[in-house]
Amino acid sequence: MEPVEKKYTVTVPEKKFTVTIPRNAVISALVIVGLYVVLSLLRQQGVITPYWGLIMDLALITTISATGLSLIYGFAGQFSLGHAAFYGIGAYVAAFITKTYGATTVNFALGLAAGALAAAVIGFLVGLPILRLRSDYLGIATLGFGVIVKVLLDNSDKLSKTLGGSMGMLGIPRLTTFAWVFWLAVAVLLIARNLVNSSHGRVCITVREDEIAADIMGIDTTRYKMLAFTLGCGMAGLGGGLYAHLYTFLHPSSFEFLKSFDVLLIVVLGGLGSLTGTVVAGIGVVFLQEALRGVLGQQFLEWRGVVYALALIVLMILRPQGLMGGWEFSIDRLLQRRPKGGSARGAA
Repeated sequence: MEPVEKKYTVTVPEKKFTVTIPRNAVISALVIVGLYVVLSLLRQQGVITPYWGLIMDLALITTISATGLSLIYGFAGQFSLGHAAFYGIGAYVAAFITKTYGATTVNFALGLAAGALAAAVIGFLVGLPILRLRSDYLGIATLGFGVIVKVLLDNSDKLSKTLGGSMGMLGIPRLTTFAWVFWLAVAVLLIARNLVNSSHGRVCITVREDEIAADIMGIDTTRYKMLAFTLGCGMAGLGGGLYAHLYTFLHPSSFEFLKSFDVLLIVVLGGLGSLTGTVVAGIGVVFLQEALRGVLGQQFLEWRGVVYALALIVLMILRPQGLMGGWEFSIDRLLQRRPKGGSARGAA
């Protein structure tokens, strides 16, 4: 006699998923899109001339790179003087891909991704031994790495004639547009903000404030320093790729270790631990530099270091915490309603 198969019927109730989008997120998105539309129209109508449009693109690229250093130094407290080296690595890798495989949008996107990834991977490998150092020792180690990269770029023509060596890299297609720069800058700032506001970001701030205390609490400080350093180097590489396809020419002198002080100046001027300050200082420094170039002429290039140093000294005397200190711009703060009748007194 054959066994009778039993059949079971399972009824799964339908589940309804509700997605709630915060009001501040919607308003922030509308503000960003509106800003992009307005700036694009001003550039198309000629209100913003092509020259100042180029400066605007450079300011946003500088902001992308400075955001990376803000994560490394401003939030994780790692004093790095080799940021320009990772900027150059991203620039050369991205330019090599578009020159070798063609000036298409796909190759441009792949080049930017490869440049950012190369800078992040090299930053990770470099950070393994040197991030165990602290304070000035870490700065000296990253400074030495910047010198090494500059020498390698000077002799890069021995690896490939496309890289140009000490003569510079020519013939890079101009593929960087305002749309690419603007939306990548927005993406980088969103990534940085989300990291800072996460538990990982709070641990990085703890390491910055007191690394010894963080060690005692059982925090793997090297791991979180590696996270900030790798991500910051990747952002520098992304900025370098955009820079290469904006000016269509690369020279090793553009990425020497002294250029790292320009980015460091932006982070310190804006305020350590403030992404808003980094954005304001990054855009302001680039436009101020071009304005002074127009006033002082070509001789400004020789005195630029003196002007920057004086500005930094005055700021450190009058406002040691930087322009923004630890303050961050927030839509919530603008939308927050104040209670009627003034502030309450004697609240329990």
